[in-house]
Amino acid sequence: MTEHENKKPKNDVYDLRSALALLKTLPGEYVETKVAVDPQAELSGVYRYVGAGGTCQRPTRKNGPAMVFHNIKGFNDISVAIGLNGSRRRVSEFLNCPPEKLGHLLKDSVQCPIPTVVVAPDKAPCREVIHLASDPDFDLRKLLPAPTNTEEDAGPYITMGLCYASDPDTHESDITIHRLCIQGRDELSMWLTPGRHIDAFRIKAEEQGQPLPISISIGVDPAIEVAACFEPPTTPLGFDELSIAGALRGRAVEMVQCITIDEKAIAHAEIVIEGVLLPNVRVREDQNTHTGKAMPEFPGYTGEAKEAIPVIKVTAVTHRHNPIWRTTLGPGEEHVNMAGIPTEASILALVERAMPGKLLNVFAHSAGGGKLLAVMQFKKSASTDEGRQRQAALLAFSAFPELKHVVLVDDDVDIFDSDDVLWAMQTRYQGDVDTVFIPGVRCHPLDPSQMPAYSPSILQQGMSCKTLFDCTVPFHLKSHFERSKFKEVEVKHFLPDFE
Repeated sequence: MTEHENKKPKNDVYDLRSALALLKTLPGEYVETKVAVDPQAELSGVYRYVGAGGTCQRPTRKNGPAMVFHNIKGFNDISVAIGLNGSRRRVSEFLNCPPEKLGHLLKDSVQCPIPTVVVAPDKAPCREVIHLASDPDFDLRKLLPAPTNTEEDAGPYITMGLCYASDPDTHESDITIHRLCIQGRDELSMWLTPGRHIDAFRIKAEEQGQPLPISISIGVDPAIEVAACFEPPTTPLGFDELSIAGALRGRAVEMVQCITIDEKAIAHAEIVIEGVLLPNVRVREDQNTHTGKAMPEFPGYTGEAKEAIPVIKVTAVTHRHNPIWRTTLGPGEEHVNMAGIPTEASILALVERAMPGKLLNVFAHSAGGGKLLAVMQFKKSASTDEGRQRQAALLAFSAFPELKHVVLVDDDVDIFDSDDVLWAMQTRYQGDVDTVFIPGVRCHPLDPSQMPAYSPSILQQGMSCKTLFDCTVPFHLKSHFERSKFKEVEVKHFLPDFE
């Protein structure tokens, strides 16, 4: 076994409650309130100011604390947690890794997965309370404090539901976070971005005329939330991302067999929804509001309500005593980290295989929601490396097909400092020779500029022009671009409390 496989994290974060307990020990990383808050738009409105960051409408606060609301209007004995992964520093604390090395940690964890284990129901905290949909009083809208992020939303959304389903033939499983809207007492709509593995399972089951069992685990530890955001080609069809979470946390993720469906759920989840994706049933996403809007998404805009998307018929809800609901803001920094760090890992892995030691690091930038923009730090050691930086960028587009823009910088640029990246663009970039366009390529469907009305090169909605900005110094000119060198000093000699 490798050293990484034997390493157990210093902290013991294995569920949402242990994650919150850790945050409470870190200055400035956790706040809570007992003031009554309305889950309909007000809760998200509060956190937008407290710590949402990302692509949220300004003013907002980047790297603000995680927050727990203890008094939710209309709901007793249930709290709501938001923003746990909303800063790279918090994710680094959860995963016991320096913030700038998180992409490398995830890359390595893919190579040493720890498979899930199944535990008995009496060992699963998510089974402490059971609600069956067959009960005439069952109503998702009264059980679950799912918020709306804005007053225009199509309805209450489950934004941090870990959806788990299996291939009806091979029984290989996948876990992903999807957009889920509560449509009625026992129905959810589910928007699946094209190409997602659970959608492949759903299509296969639908072709057989069968419902697809699915569990939705809400309120889990951050390692699971981050690992669930891996995508192909790093995690091909049939690769269970929960095994990556096991590697990240140093212990297997525990699963439990569901009560009403033939599927498993995360045993330490706060809340589990059991149900089936119905074959050949579709619903308009905003059928209850008719606003034409869905919910705010990672690019910073509210997504359009989909006209006809699949339906989950809920069969049961189970939860812990005094459960903690988990939610997030679509455009917030939390999405950046959950989606972006696996993106970094995927790019690092593919480029390292092609040209070892050349790509030093990657940052899936906040401005792209962790998906659309990557800053790549490339080291040129010889004249023969010239041009390989652009090859690395092309590999990045292959490693993560939803990537839209890549900015290449040299090894003396701090990729996590946007001012430094923009400095490189101003002093090491000429638009006519350092820009590469790749038009007519599929990208992420939530980018609102991807429409024929925006550009004649776009033939249909969902296509884009991928662009590479090469802000690296040509190797033969390196001596002309050396940064000013300051004397190295021990600052703490002058300021003992300096951090």
